[in-house]
Amino acid sequence: MKAIIQIPCLNEQETLPATLADLPREIDGIDEIELLVIDDGSTDETVAVALECGVDHIVKLPNNRGLAAGFQAGLDACLKLGADIIVNTDADNQYSGADVPLLVRPILDGEAEMVVGDRDVAAIDHFSAPKKVLQKFGSWVVRRLSDTEITDATSGFRAYSREAALQLLVVDNFTYTLESLIQAGKGNVAVGEVAIRTNAKTRDSRLFGSTSAYVRRNGLAILRIYTRYEPLKVFSGLGVLVGILALAAWMPFLVDWILNGDRDGHIQSLLLGAVLFIVAMQLFALGVIGDLLAGQRVMTQRVFERVRRIELELDVEPSHTLDSPRENTPA
Repeated sequence: MKAIIQIPCLNEQETLPATLADLPREIDGIDEIELLVIDDGSTDETVAVALECGVDHIVKLPNNRGLAAGFQAGLDACLKLGADIIVNTDADNQYSGADVPLLVRPILDGEAEMVVGDRDVAAIDHFSAPKKVLQKFGSWVVRRLSDTEITDATSGFRAYSREAALQLLVVDNFTYTLESLIQAGKGNVAVGEVAIRTNAKTRDSRLFGSTSAYVRRNGLAILRIYTRYEPLKVFSGLGVLVGILALAAWMPFLVDWILNGDRDGHIQSLLLGAVLFIVAMQLFALGVIGDLLAGQRVMTQRVFERVRRIELELDVEPSHTLDSPRENTPA
């Protein structure tokens, strides 16, 4: 049984040593543990620090592609390296590395294929009130979409079995946490959750310059992901709303016509209602088209999974640069 702990990094030379030192090298039930760092276009000494700390593998991306792309590149590399379990953690040491055994235990016991670490967001002091509210709202949306009971959907401290990782394909450019859970739920992957500890804050978030930026970007991400996976519900709901507005616009004309027999008045409201009705029908049509495209996306994901399995069997080289310092060290 082989486990690889992957750490996406962007200019993490200051925090990476503490993060790596906190990670376990032995876990009951696992024969081999390796550390993999994903360098997402760092301009500092992140790679040099990782080498000094003795990481086993480094994935190098030529430029900064974002957290989601870095996560997916690491996942592909871990599969290529023969990982049976893949653990993802952050380079800022916000998660307690000592809880990695707790995270992988449900997978080892056959109780789950994907495990999320619950940070108990409400108890994190340095999280602002709007951030906590949005975290809870995002988790609620994910629970509705994925039919899972995960309470901390935005936690990046996770463990994946090999089978779960093979099915995962993150297409969002911003975040992998929400989308990966939704995919897992809709793919009937057994998802579990364990309570984990967090460390003291080491630096400000690199993803957001302010709380308002966090609320805006996460809010848009949640809306985008919900629309991607439930287009019929979104556009049908909007269509119903616009249809009600169309009916309201028609009311003066209808009332005057029914009560007074006058069909010449309220031409403006009649035209406005007609325009709104056309918009409502277009929204319903968009919902149907989106639902068809969502089905096509599921089929594409299944094709991707089969291609990934074939590539692993044929030992196809990854599209990114993968270095294994220990393998390159002369005996």
